[in-house]
Amino acid sequence: MVGDSGAEALLALHQGPGFVIPNVWDAGSARLLAQLGFPAIATTSAGIAWSKGLPDGGPLSADLMFEAVAEIVAAVGVPVSADLEAGYGDTAEAVGKTVARAAALGIAGGNIEDAVGGTLIPIDDAAGRLEAARAAAPAGTFVLNARTDAYFSTFDGDPFGETIARAERFVAAGADCVFVPGVKDAETIRRLAAEIPVPLNMVAGLTVPVIAAPALFELGVTRVSVGGSIARAAYDAVERAGRELLESGTLGFLDGAVSYADMQRRLGG
Repeated sequence: MVGDSGAEALLALHQGPGFVIPNVWDAGSARLLAQLGFPAIATTSAGIAWSKGLPDGGPLSADLMFEAVAEIVAAVGVPVSADLEAGYGDTAEAVGKTVARAAALGIAGGNIEDAVGGTLIPIDDAAGRLEAARAAAPAGTFVLNARTDAYFSTFDGDPFGETIARAERFVAAGADCVFVPGVKDAETIRRLAAEIPVPLNMVAGLTVPVIAAPALFELGVTRVSVGGSIARAAYDAVERAGRELLESGTLGFLDGAVSYADMQRRLGG
């Protein structure tokens, strides 16, 4: 496990010009991406749910999620940031216990969402949950990434103003960085990066048009994640291979695929 030094290394990445953190869903995907040279990796709750044959957004239990994340942490030597969804609890105390559990597993940081079932949690309650998370894992020991969903929920007010208000409260509660999914235009991203007082995390590949990492860095974004995008691409490849086998019995899907021997080498050391 990486432990506290992993949290320090992950936090240090947020002080640089910008970095990409890929999202993984099992030990194999984690090892492959860590071997490519990523300095940190994140998990995707969607990808982990899909790997269990479940849809994203609720059915995945905390126990199943932590089981998968523990395997990922054990498989790699780089810091791991976990997608902790809304904290797996209805109260601030429960969210604090979730973060304490994550830190005890050697997880270097994690996202905490401020929406449940597509509806924003009242700002005071959301800030209280982050305060409990920070108390459970003090600054420097766990990178707390506060996700706010004004652009990615049923909120019908001014999403920009609500995002800034929530970001300020969340930073005061102890957040190290702020994650704002669902923003579609570059100028809004630029304004968010300028007004949010801590490093901004945006997800690439979630909206159309896609804004790639280099362009996001130019807009002031520090941390770029990809959510379930790599998992979606992987499962799409599985489905296309199965369709080819079912419909024609051919194996064209193997063209360009990594060899068995290469996979053995990559996962063997």
